[in-house]
Amino acid sequence: MKLHLESNNKYDVGYYPITIYNYLKPFATKLWLYDVVTPDQYFSSFDFVKQVMPVIEDIKKRVKTPILVGGTYLYLKHFLYGIDDNNSPPDFKLREKLNNKSVKELRDILKKLDVQLINRLNNSDANNPRRLIRKIEIASTKGTLLIRTDLIRTDLPKIFIGLKYKDKLKLRQVIEKRVEKRLKNGAVEEVEKLLKMGYTENDPGLKTIGYQQIIKYLNKEFTKEKAIEDWINKEVQYAKRQLTFMKSDKNIEWREI
Repeated sequence: MKLHLESNNKYDVGYYPITIYNYLKPFATKLWLYDVVTPDQYFSSFDFVKQVMPVIEDIKKRVKTPILVGGTYLYLKHFLYGIDDNNSPPDFKLREKLNNKSVKELRDILKKLDVQLINRLNNSDANNPRRLIRKIEIASTKGTLLIRTDLIRTDLPKIFIGLKYKDKLKLRQVIEKRVEKRLKNGAVEEVEKLLKMGYTENDPGLKTIGYQQIIKYLNKEFTKEKAIEDWINKEVQYAKRQLTFMKSDKNIEWREI
């Protein structure tokens, strides 16, 4: 089933019917916004908010409760509080030139364009190549930064409950099991298939944790053991950065588990 969005929508929005099994009885539900982009497409938090809003409205009209699962906190933050946008259109030629730059090189470029902006970056933004490239793009065109107030939520509770592990070793254990499960479910075969289809390691969808390590393994740059270790380490580091980023949200009340 497809949800009809505005006519110029470039993403194929629909759902997969799935069955959830619990201790009581199985029940059917729908998984939305899955497989909506190809690996060579850019998909930002702005794109996410634009796609998720009509889906949620559709769910609410059917007197159901939408549950957001997965993703990074940046996407959730922009869904909850509105999104940073500016009048600078994407500059794909500039992105192409910057794609192979290291994080340090991107920071140096941004510093030359806007030293105040580089000093205001949080740790997550300062270490994310795609976000750095977008900020360079904005600074290069002198775009005006503004808040998309039309996307700010007004029907939210004042406090959200955040859960974090009391034992820091538990985080790594959970990530290790998740990586192991993804490998058993065919992660390597998935990447092999995507590469055979013509996608490359420089495509946005394949420049993420997990895909990069598997590609290095397939290219014989990493042994399988090193690829798995690097994958787990990068996931742990990313989770810690996400937690630091989320702690800046004063509306989150943290509980230890």
